[in-house]
Amino acid sequence: MIKPLFIVGTQRSGSNLLRLMLDESPEIAAPHPPHILKTFIPLLSCYGDLMVTKNLERLIADVCEFVRLNPVEWGVIPEKSTVLARTVSPTLISVMAAVYEVPAAAKGAKYWCCKSMANVEILPELYKALPEAKFIYLYRDGRDVALSFTKAFVGEKHFYTIARQWRKDQEHALCFRENYPQARFFSLKYESFIQSPKESLIEICAFLEIDFRPEMLQYYQSKESQRTAESGEMWKNVVKPVLADNHHKFLKETTPEQIRIFETVAGEVLLKLGYQPINALQTLNVFTENEITAFEAENQKLKVDIRKKLGSEELDRRKGQEALLENIRNYE
Repeated sequence: MIKPLFIVGTQRSGSNLLRLMLDESPEIAAPHPPHILKTFIPLLSCYGDLMVTKNLERLIADVCEFVRLNPVEWGVIPEKSTVLARTVSPTLISVMAAVYEVPAAAKGAKYWCCKSMANVEILPELYKALPEAKFIYLYRDGRDVALSFTKAFVGEKHFYTIARQWRKDQEHALCFRENYPQARFFSLKYESFIQSPKESLIEICAFLEIDFRPEMLQYYQSKESQRTAESGEMWKNVVKPVLADNHHKFLKETTPEQIRIFETVAGEVLLKLGYQPINALQTLNVFTENEITAFEAENQKLKVDIRKKLGSEELDRRKGQEALLENIRNYE
């Protein structure tokens, strides 16, 4: 039986780095995530009752096509018939699991690994549907996460909206960690990971009950790393060795006001995770409705602006998926 493994948390926290390292193990298949659950959960009403075979088959066909159109190509593309045969129940989670099993089976791996960080929002549902699953919670100083998001194509762009999402994600993970079996959940601090990658990988391999392989540290030489780096500007560093000093950038590259905004929203969670706020939290005042409205308006403007700066090649890589999703939304 191929076991599920999920990396969860918030994007811009080193999850691609970890994914590529894990993928170098012969016991783990970790393709680049097309974010199946995040994308298709809002679309499930388009398919009707999945107990009806034709509806389930249509969902499977669309998910397989969505994977085929992923900006980072999968080495093994799941086919509808193969996924249907592996789907054990008429649910999206079961379909997603069957899709991931295909490259894992081709590799002869013990685990398939899904690095869709947004799955942190549905951890109890995943555990219920896949009780044999294991979870790696990867977390990073939220202020560095926010700085990274301001430069990336994906995600929110204003420190207020980024902080709100980051806090929500960490609260989901921490709640799950407190209420579910510890043997299924591994917490990994990004800053410790990049400073001691070998030691971190040894601990993760022990958690997964597999052997540590030295080649996991040579991830940046792999074909998967090359494919990932060539597929988008925000993944360009994955063909480089670990950047051990890639932390605390917010101290030099953000304004005091940005830090104040982030810590006002998420300072208590920073403390829970062992990060020291710059400001005394008791001195920070909650934001008014007018301030929040202004933050959100600025966030939308920044998102539009950054999309305008994208090269046509990066936009073209996403057009196929966007067209497919628009077609699904028009199902009758």
